[in-house]
Amino acid sequence: MGRKKTGRPISGWIAVDKPSGMTSATVVAKVKRALDAAKAGHGGTLDPLATGILPLALGEATKTVSFTMDSTKTYEFEVTWGAATDTDDRDGQVIRTSAVRPADEAVRAALPGFTGIIQQVPPDYSAIKVAGRRAYDMARKNEALDLPARPVHVHSFVLLSPPGPDPNPDRGLFRVDCGKGTYIRALVRDLALALGTEGHISVLRRTRCGPFTENRAISLEKLEALGHKAADSEYLLPVGTVLDDIPALALTEEEARRMTSGQALALWPLVKRTPLSGLEDGMSVQALCGDKLIAVAEVGNGMVRPVRVLNH
Repeated sequence: MGRKKTGRPISGWIAVDKPSGMTSATVVAKVKRALDAAKAGHGGTLDPLATGILPLALGEATKTVSFTMDSTKTYEFEVTWGAATDTDDRDGQVIRTSAVRPADEAVRAALPGFTGIIQQVPPDYSAIKVAGRRAYDMARKNEALDLPARPVHVHSFVLLSPPGPDPNPDRGLFRVDCGKGTYIRALVRDLALALGTEGHISVLRRTRCGPFTENRAISLEKLEALGHKAADSEYLLPVGTVLDDIPALALTEEEARRMTSGQALALWPLVKRTPLSGLEDGMSVQALCGDKLIAVAEVGNGMVRPVRVLNH
């Protein structure tokens, strides 16, 4: 007999402004406890070093997490030149040094080579699985790693103007917009090597994760202070928040009942009622009955099949 779930059936998204020095899993646990939520998960891990936007899915919103994982993210970060660490950030041990400090002109000239769809080797200290084991576990045991490169999409990579009148040659400030699976630590590692030096991340902040931005976020401290009231505040966003970019089909109450029970529906009557262009097999759609999200569905062979049914 399975253990009975405890907690309140809260559903929706909350964007937490994660503090540095805390794992994403710890933030999830703290939020779940503060809200007494029955179910919670995060929509994209942040390293302990990092601060910024960590979207948390509560209840039925956990069924839409993949759409946040796939979304574009924005990071602002500081690079320390002249030292490489085993983790590619300031939390690691220095493993190589260099006296070279790249000029801004050289940095800007190198950035186009790291923009677009590029091949990236993940850091050794990453959650990539190798023969069923996490790479970071193997790295901690000094086991040899040979992680394969994989394609990632870097939409933009910009050198920002340093603050203050006297720029520090040991530091560089950057902003990156990137797609799923991009490791900022690996970008910094590879950029430094391309510039003939070494480097690592010393400060990292995520300012956007899909539809979640800083102006929609709440600090962990404030959320814990609100406690249960946070579930009734403007910080709890609808389950469908992460689905704004995918088409929506309107269902009748009878069609909604059928889809809720797992049945596929003929596409033509739905499109005739809600004209949509560009629908292709394999495309995800929202299935709505009024303002209620019934399911995330998939188009294929003239049918719309539920993939994730929402239990309201």
